Amino acid sequence: MSRFLLREIPYSNIHVELAEIGFDSLYLDVISEKFRYKNIKIYGLSTAQANILKQTALIFGADCAVNKNVVTGKIETSDVILCGSYSQLQKIVSKLKRQPFKLAMLAGKIQDFLNKPAGKTKITGILNVTPDSFSDGGLYLKPEDAQRKLISLIEDGADMIDIGAESTKPYSVPVAPEEQIARLKPILSFIINEGLTTKISIDTRSSAVADFALNNGAHLINDVSGFEFDNKMANVISRYNAGVIIQHSKDKAENTPVYKNVVDEIFLNLKDKISFAQEAGINDIIIDPGIGFGKSREDNFKILENIQTFYSLECPVMVGISRKRLLHVQDAGNDIKDAFTLAYSYPLMSAGVDFLRVHNVKLHKLFLNSLPT
Repeated sequence: MSRFLLREIPYSNIHVELAEIGFDSLYLDVISEKFRYKNIKIYGLSTAQANILKQTALIFGADCAVNKNVVTGKIETSDVILCGSYSQLQKIVSKLKRQPFKLAMLAGKIQDFLNKPAGKTKITGILNVTPDSFSDGGLYLKPEDAQRKLISLIEDGADMIDIGAESTKPYSVPVAPEEQIARLKPILSFIINEGLTTKISIDTRSSAVADFALNNGAHLINDVSGFEFDNKMANVISRYNAGVIIQHSKDKAENTPVYKNVVDEIFLNLKDKISFAQEAGINDIIIDPGIGFGKSREDNFKILENIQTFYSLECPVMVGISRKRLLHVQDAGNDIKDAFTLAYSYPLMSAGVDFLRVHNVKLHKLFLNSLPT
């Protein structure tokens, strides 16, 4: 047996481990930043910017990968990947603030990236007043059933409730705005009459439905098309000074387009959608990478594994995996699907995702509340 014993230490436990080996407690915060690493992709730098950033990174023992033709000047721009510990990245930021070519602005963006606080995941409960949703279709089509479910979600601790009147599962039939409104009217009236204060989002692609819902107590719109279905949607949301959940959806749910780099494509698409929403006057924006919407199972896993990438867009991130085909237990009961959902959700909670959209609120809230603060 080797006389050397090695064990990998996760950053989340570095303070405890440093204290255990007897490291000077006065310098714990300083040294811990040297054990915390980040890889940051930066898009479209000029060759001058890329060269300066690379040389600055090397000065502090970090590194910056650039296109091979940056040094020759054969290209005008390059995406780059900057990597280093938090300590090194902070030194790079300080140095860049004194550099030309607008690198002081880049320094500010990197600093914002490093400063993002990790909050506690919030749980969004799902309520579908539809006959054909993939998990609970038909269960809450009657107003009294929908009302009971709504109260149950609130009592279980839902931070927000997402109400849908049109299924967007694969091969689902579109529902006319008038029918969606008819399905939503009783539950929205109930919310107003009962004085319920839980935040309500409405899952719709229709600006007419959004207009009705926001005029009747809803707080934000969950547009699974990301403004692609109805070009009036952004203006309606802005007029009510309401919020929006922008979901990435490249194609119909039943289609699976081919991505060259699924994470990169979704990131850039959502960036453009955020800019579009802000230009329309919408400030309360949540983004959703759209698990299961026009993605293969492999694509979905790549998104989940890289969920922290989307934090760079500086909007809260929502993920919905509840009872979906991704879990690979389509024929199981909801109790099994909910257990699988929770298992897949834990890494997302640990990664600091802002919202999880789930069917079983109680299970997820109990688990969240059992975790150490």
